[in-house]
Amino acid sequence: MTSTIVGLLRHGQTDWNIDFRLQGIADIPLNETGIAQAEMAGQAIDGNDWDLLLTSPLSRARDTADIVAKHAGFDVIQVEPMLLERSFGEAEGLLYEEWRAKYQDTNLVPGSESLIELAARARLLLDTLATNYPGQRVLTVSHGALIRKLLRLTSNNELPREGERLGNASMSVLKHENGVWSVANYAPQTLQQPSS
Repeated sequence: MTSTIVGLLRHGQTDWNIDFRLQGIADIPLNETGIAQAEMAGQAIDGNDWDLLLTSPLSRARDTADIVAKHAGFDVIQVEPMLLERSFGEAEGLLYEEWRAKYQDTNLVPGSESLIELAARARLLLDTLATNYPGQRVLTVSHGALIRKLLRLTSNNELPREGERLGNASMSVLKHENGVWSVANYAPQTLQQPSS
């Protein structure tokens, strides 16, 4: 049985990332650093290693995908709504400290997607990828909270490690083989251009 490979590329940096501000589904654009990170990721990723490119519908992910596609030679980018970031409801726009101070349970913010709901969507996404793209190599562009949840589900809650942040334009890789998902490569650092 051939493996299905999924690359989890996080979008480039936004101004809200710098401020540690909850973005969720607010459509915050890439900043100059984020564009440069996407350019570097596009140069680090070999398009020949991937069969297709899927992206979250939010512009920070779509623009990252567009830049990667230009460098890596993808002709088509498909939007996959399940790659959307976790919604933080009325807490979107707050600093992380404000979010934790304002809500006794950050999982119960009005209008937000709970961690249980996020996990259910992440499982559905994994099932969909395994079913729709068997034996293919799928590069996805998504967001920190969803990627963290996907890593937790496929690593028996071992990754990311406690206190570890996923860098903007970082990419980890999952593998689906014999009905089981696992982490093939965990790389929380921002992708760097390969040295010549």
